[in-house]
Amino acid sequence: MTLSDIAEGLEVVARQRDRGVAVADDTGTPLAERLREHADGLPCTPEATATLVEAYTAGRSVGDAADGAGITPMTAAKALHRCGVAGVTPFAPTRRGIVRDWLDGRLPRSEAVELTGGDEADFALATYVETHDPIPAVERAVDAYLAGGGPLGRGLGSGSRGTGGLGSGALGTGGLGSGALGTADLGDALGTPEDLR
Repeated sequence: MTLSDIAEGLEVVARQRDRGVAVADDTGTPLAERLREHADGLPCTPEATATLVEAYTAGRSVGDAADGAGITPMTAAKALHRCGVAGVTPFAPTRRGIVRDWLDGRLPRSEAVELTGGDEADFALATYVETHDPIPAVERAVDAYLAGGGPLGRGLGSGSRGTGGLGSGALGTGGLGSGALGTADLGDALGTPEDLR
């Protein structure tokens, strides 16, 4: 059987209208307005989150961006995580596994805190990150903001914003504790021995 045999008897009785390409461009919509419908899932107001994202994507540290938004560095780190910024957790994968073990009831909290370095604030942030996923609609809103003229253009996470992500004291002075996202945590993540730093 050939194609002409298959097509025998077929005829076109109507023409398809060319309706053009549908365009939905809301890149001019302010970020705070885009975040408003997801306010219940954010740890701070949409306005504070928008101010935070704008400052952080302009290269300011989490601590400085938090000050500009009128929130604490801990709340800022939580908000950035919910916006889809990768690398907000203060722990390397092994330490995050310890937090998950505690959440699953395999370790007592005191032991989990001790095994992760003993810093309560870091442990609290890591717990938040493990129990709250980024909000996909908020991630898309932040992506659209960045694509529409945000300071760094496209690209979330993995240290692509600011000055190398959240390491080396990015939370600023008075951040989340003595080891909060500092060099000790980065060394663990990179597998660098103490004496080589």
